[in-house]
Amino acid sequence: MLLALSLKDFVIVDELNLNFQTGLTVITGETGAGKSITLDALGLLLGDKADYSQVRTGQKEAQLSALFDIADLPHLQAALQEQGLLGADEAELSIRRIIDAKGKSRSFINGQAATLAQLRDIGETLVDIHGQNVHQSLNKEPTQRYLLDAYAGSLSLAQDVKQAYSVWQAACKQLQDALQQGEQLQLERERLQWQLQDLAQHQLAAHEWEELNQSHDSLAHAADILEAAQWVAEAIDENDSVQHRLYQCHQRLSTLAAHEPRFQESLALLEAVEAELAEVASSMRDVSADVDINPDELAIKAERLQTLNSLARKYRIEPEELPAKEQQLQAALDQLERSSDTQALEAAAQAAEGIYTELAKQLTATRKQAANQLGRDTSERMQGLAMEGAKFAVELLPSAAGSHGLEHIQFLVAANKGGELRPMAKVASGGELSRISLALQVVTSRLTSVPTLVFDEVDSGIGGRVAEVVGKTLRELGQRYQVLAITHLPQVAAFGNQHWQVSKRDMGSETLSHLHELSAEARTEEIARMLGGETITPTTLQHAQEMIAQATTI
Repeated sequence: MLLALSLKDFVIVDELNLNFQTGLTVITGETGAGKSITLDALGLLLGDKADYSQVRTGQKEAQLSALFDIADLPHLQAALQEQGLLGADEAELSIRRIIDAKGKSRSFINGQAATLAQLRDIGETLVDIHGQNVHQSLNKEPTQRYLLDAYAGSLSLAQDVKQAYSVWQAACKQLQDALQQGEQLQLERERLQWQLQDLAQHQLAAHEWEELNQSHDSLAHAADILEAAQWVAEAIDENDSVQHRLYQCHQRLSTLAAHEPRFQESLALLEAVEAELAEVASSMRDVSADVDINPDELAIKAERLQTLNSLARKYRIEPEELPAKEQQLQAALDQLERSSDTQALEAAAQAAEGIYTELAKQLTATRKQAANQLGRDTSERMQGLAMEGAKFAVELLPSAAGSHGLEHIQFLVAANKGGELRPMAKVASGGELSRISLALQVVTSRLTSVPTLVFDEVDSGIGGRVAEVVGKTLRELGQRYQVLAITHLPQVAAFGNQHWQVSKRDMGSETLSHLHELSAEARTEEIARMLGGETITPTTLQHAQEMIAQATTI
């Protein structure tokens, strides 16, 4: 739930610090005082797009922050811990956002930099905001379809249907392209085949270029290598050689080693040098035996190098890249063969259509079952919102296969008892649409795990006894969720467990908005103001007290 909200230099707020409670919190105030600022701030903290106009005039930046208790949201806790944004024993989440005068913003989650996408993902599990335009959106099929799928628990299945439809359409396009571009694909196939044959006849091998260069160098310098190896071997082993001189040194020192201890150290070193030289001489003999002065082989290597160089220039690549080029051409040809195999493409399209159809039928079945239940639940809730005899239903109209399934979704309403069910947009007035919206929100909210629900003037277009019913409904909803309601009706405001008042103050050169929690006495005065205007009479005060007393007993 939302614990606290702080604003600084936001729109017409200089500084604001709010602490929220459970139950129903109502926010009231005069028109234009800034009642929706709280809602706008929450939206920004949960990932809405920022704008420079949201920074208070004359200030460099606006600062917004909110604190949430997420102890009852273990899935969110686990996700934040996995991202390193929450400690193992922590149950509070802080979100902070700074917007500068140019409209750029920075976001932080528990003090760590975050993206707007992260804010939106988290926000979906924290707060469900029902803005002033939610009534109008109810007349649009996408909103109606989403509500039905959410109620049916089939949002994931609906996404699978959308993905399957995309795959099916892509397969159909591949088939159509293959049929329409047959001649062009044949020319491309012939080009790839010719290039592959051109490379294949040279029997390219991985690492051949490196090995060929090394072999060619060895053959080209074979005479010099042989001469050097023989000379070194002779210098070590033959008469008057290095080895012979070392032997003489060893003999001279050994005869006197008993008289000079330091000769013993030198003798050990001489023996080590003799052993090393013997290994060098052995290595030189091996090299001499392996060197092959073969002009014919050298010519063959040189010709192969020239061939690979010419082939590489032809394809505008480096010689060592030729084997990879052959593999790329083969892969391209294989893909082309698949993309031009109309029988295989047709089979793939049919298979994709089958998968889509099966998923779409499953979605239709879940929608039909949920439509009946949603109709009954919403109709029952509408009766409680002073729409006696009204009826609500969800109609599934068969349609051509599409990304959203095999049917169109349409909400139907009979506003009066015995009336004919007709599309909601054609029969519902503004006040009725508000109540239908609230009924739907109450019904569908039972399925959500979002702990905080925000309603922005959901009571617009109604009044009197109906407004009292709406207030009672919001208070009941507050028993299961934390509910924030922005309202202009005293009948609704009277049901609040917590009451905030928004007011404007003239500070000379600017006007500032202020929001504060009302005491019991101040709350009575605010309800009285909402009932009778600026002039508060004893009668309106008494009426306000009675409204609050009645609301608290429900």
